[in-house]
Formats: sequence, structure tokens, C-alpha cells
Amino acid sequence: MLRLIQRFSVIFVCFLGSLIVILIMANTPSAKSSLLSDPFLQFPSKDSIKVVWFTEFLGDENKVVYGNNLEQISIAKTTKLSRTREDQNSKIIPPYSQTTPRDIWRHEGEVMGLTPGVRVPYQVVSIRSDRGFKETIKSDIFSLESQPQPGTPLKILLTSDHQLMPLVAANLQKVVETVDQIDAVFLAGDLVNIADRASEWFDDMRGGAFFPCLQGRANYALEKEGVTTVYRGGKLIQNAPIFPAIGNHEVMGRFSQEKGLNQQFVDAIPVGAAEKIYQKNIQSINPSNKPSIEKKWLTNNSFNVDTYEEIFSITKNNLGNKKYYAISFGDIRLVVLYLTNIWRSPNLEPNIKGRYQEAKNNLNQPENWGYGQHIFEAITPNSSQYQWLEKELASEEFTQAKYKMVMFHHPVHTLGGNIVPPYTDPVAKINYNDSEKIASIRYEYPKENDYIIRDLMPLLESAGVDFIFFGHSHLWNRFINDKGINFLESSNVGNTYGAHLGENHRPIPPDYSKINYVETGDPNGLDPIVPNLDPLIGENNQPLPYIASNDITVFSILDTAKGTVSSYRFDTRNPHSEVIKFDEFTIIH
Repeated sequence: MLRLIQRFSVIFVCFLGSLIVILIMANTPSAKSSLLSDPFLQFPSKDSIKVVWFTEFLGDENKVVYGNNLEQISIAKTTKLSRTREDQNSKIIPPYSQTTPRDIWRHEGEVMGLTPGVRVPYQVVSIRSDRGFKETIKSDIFSLESQPQPGTPLKILLTSDHQLMPLVAANLQKVVETVDQIDAVFLAGDLVNIADRASEWFDDMRGGAFFPCLQGRANYALEKEGVTTVYRGGKLIQNAPIFPAIGNHEVMGRFSQEKGLNQQFVDAIPVGAAEKIYQKNIQSINPSNKPSIEKKWLTNNSFNVDTYEEIFSITKNNLGNKKYYAISFGDIRLVVLYLTNIWRSPNLEPNIKGRYQEAKNNLNQPENWGYGQHIFEAITPNSSQYQWLEKELASEEFTQAKYKMVMFHHPVHTLGGNIVPPYTDPVAKINYNDSEKIASIRYEYPKENDYIIRDLMPLLESAGVDFIFFGHSHLWNRFINDKGINFLESSNVGNTYGAHLGENHRPIPPDYSKINYVETGDPNGLDPIVPNLDPLIGENNQPLPYIASNDITVFSILDTAKGTVSSYRFDTRNPHSEVIKFDEFTIIH
């Protein structure tokens, strides 16, 4: 017994000693801090560009140093992200047992006085002394430049639907191995899965978070056919600006301090539905009728893109919002629209709050309705976005641009599943039983009211748009219409739902009209174009007009010097295989 007690005492002393050492290390300069992200570049002007990075500490001083000898300084503006949280579904160490706020600070410095076409070295520096000693944390040295002028040859990565998908890190690593210099990244939405989950942006332990993948700091172990390969992504946005669009995964639903983030994501409802709840409960919510309280309540109880807007440096347009914008970049005028709706399941099981129905157990509880696949921002002619777009398309910046490009998330033409039902407001068909209780709620989407086809496309066609880029269906396919507009969807990064041709039908309720809900092909009437260089071959020994694969990943490069868009594929089943250019088209015909 004495020997047992002595052994336990030794173990306890060793444990206590180790604990003391850990505590001491955590409070000494040897326990170095690090930046939460590398810097990335945002929205250059003719003589300036914004540099952004993130930390988990406020810092005493945050700055960008730049110039040939890093002799110039830009003091950063620091803000705290207001909605970033973790929960029990976060892939992070240590784990979280409940929904918990996570403190993250954003730093933005503006480098000014730049000369067009001249690259300048830069580095970001964060200094902190809140742990009892002064600590200086520096990034590596990267380079930046101001807005490229017309005539500058540029290569731009076209990508979409990253969402921490299995092939993203491999995809972006192959971009930097294949293309000499990327000058910008155009990303057509769905950057992460849950916008308010901080780790999906910065440090998901699976190694494929958003910023690490685009900054060459990923650590994603991809296993294919018994072989594991670790991919690092690509160092892209430290040296080239990124221009994003809002996808449905950038939108969060009704805010809660208790519910899990996955549940909050799917719990979005239209603003009009939230307004009805607000008016019914106004005396308890806002008895003094303060506009600020009303605005905040409606935001928290419908949907928001707050985290997306806080992360990126998008300048407010003339309507005072950052959800859609236009920029000139070399020979390109890029117009970015907020064109997306909530994704609902097509499943018709009775208790699914879905695309075509309300759940049976929620029928008489309107506060729990999902309101079908509702649209987040209108694009009808009387909407603010449409009227803003009309003015933009008539502007000198747009009309004089060599390449007129539009980017948004929802597809116009695709073989993917997410184009059905039509892009229009759901029409509720409510049936009552003999007791005047709701017996069913069914949602229909009249095809003649598809806002993209009915309202948006005539406007874009009349303005002479050359190229429309979008995502959402997790595949690669392209089209061209009789006006010469090229359409490209390049979002195959490791979670495809397939292409709907032949016997692969979209999941459509059997009693819905096939006129309005097209099971195969492009519902809006265009034939997909077979890749013109090296298409994949299907089971019938015919070339495929798409790539929809969980093994083969695709990226596309817009080359303004040649006026072409080239698409490349890489087969992750053989990590030593070559990247193959399989398609190339000219933007202007």
C-alpha cells in the first residue's frame, strides 16, 4: 500500500509540474501568438488597395508596412465580427458543447499612393501586450498593386461553391501549379457552409477552411483508392484581390443564442413573414416603437448576410447596401448581383419542411413555416436591385468596357438540379379540412414568372453582356444563346449532385406539370456545349457535355489578353496525373 501511495504521489507531482509548465509557457514570450489568417486583398482603386487580416486578439497596434524596404506604414482600422460563433457541430479543438460566441477581430489597412502596373512588397503586423509582455506578430511578405488599367493582360480564376468540399484544396493547389500569375479571383457564391461558424472561414480541423485553401495554408488529407495525399491549396488572395458574390450559404436565418448554427441556417423566413409576427407581438417586442429596435428584430428574425458583409470590404452602392456592386478591373466591367434563394429539400415525406410543402406537424403553426424556396432579394422591374442594375448597364464604365461580365449565384442555364423549380416566388396552395384546420400547404412556382428569364435576361441582352458566370449546382457546364452570351457554371469541387440527362431525372413531385418542372436537360431551352478540346467520355462512348464528379475537380481561367475562358480538370484519384485543359471559348464573338 505504501508503495502504491508513493507511486501515486510521484504521478501527481509530475502532473502538477507539467500543468505549471503549461501555465508558465502560456504567459511567456515563448508561447507565440499567430494571425488567424494571412492578409488578403480587396477592391483596388487607381492608386490604392485594401489589405485585410484577422486575429483572435484586439491588439495594441495593427498595421500594413509596404514599399521596397517596408518603410511605409498604413495603420489598420480594427473591428470585431459581431456574429461569429461555434457550436457542437464545429470541427475545432477544443470542441464546443453549445452555441458560443467566438471573438474575432478584423483589421483593414489601405495602402495608398500606388502607381498602376507597379507591384509593391507588403507585410501585415499585429502587436499585442495584453498577456503581460509585448509581442509582435508578422505575416510573410507578399506583393500588391492598384487597380489594373484597361489594356492590362490579366488571368482571373473563376470558381464557386467551395463550402469546405473535399476537392477544394487540391483544386486551388493545381491552379497555382498550372497558371503563372493569378490577378484576381471571381467567386460566384457559397464560400462556406454556415456563414456564422467561424472555424469554417479560418481553422476547421479537417484542414480545408475557406481562407487557408485560398492562401496555401490548407492541410487537407484526401484519400482516394487507398492513397492519401495532403493538399495545401494555393497562395492566391495574398497577392490578388478576391471579388465574391452572395450565395445561399452566405445567408443566415433567425438568430438564436441557444439553437445550433445548422438549425439557424435553415431557419430563414421572408421579411414579410417576420413583419407579420412583429406586428402581432409589437407590444412585447417594441412597446416604445423605436425604429432601431424594429430593424434589429426583423433582421434577427428573418435572414441576414451580416458575417459576409463584415468579412469583405465591399463598398456600399448608391442605395446604401453591399449586397450587389460593380467594379472595373482592367478590360472587365464586372457586375455582381444578389441572386439566390434558400435551398429546401425536394423530399415529400410528411414532416419535411421542403421545397414543395410545409411539414405536416407545422401546418397550423405559421411561426414554424419555411415558406418554400423563397427568394432573398428581388430582381423584378420594380425592385431596387433591378433599378440599380439598369443605371449600371447604362453607365460609361459598363458601355465602354471591352468585356461586359455579370456574376451571381443562381444558374440561368444548367444540367444541375438546383435550377428547378423556376426562380420565382412560391405560390402557396392551402387546403383546409372540415374543422377549418389546415390540412396541407403546397408550393407552386409558375414558370412564366421566372424572374431571371422573364425580367433579368432581356435587360442583360439589350445591354450587350458578353459573359455570365454562376454556380450553385456543383458541376461544370456551359451554354451560349442566340444573342452570343456565354454562360458558364464552374463549381465542381467535390460534392456533385450529378447532371440531369438521360435517365438521371430531377426529383420532382409526380403530380406537378412537366411543362413547368423539367426533369432533364436545361429547363430554359439551351443545349449544353460539349468541351471542344478534351471532353470526358461517357458510358455510351460519347463525349459528355459536363463534368459532375467527386473525383475530378475543375477550375476555369479568364485570360483578358486572349479574350478566352479556359477550363482545366485534375483527377484526384491519381495525384501524379497531369492537369488537362479540356475546354476553351472566346468571350466576344
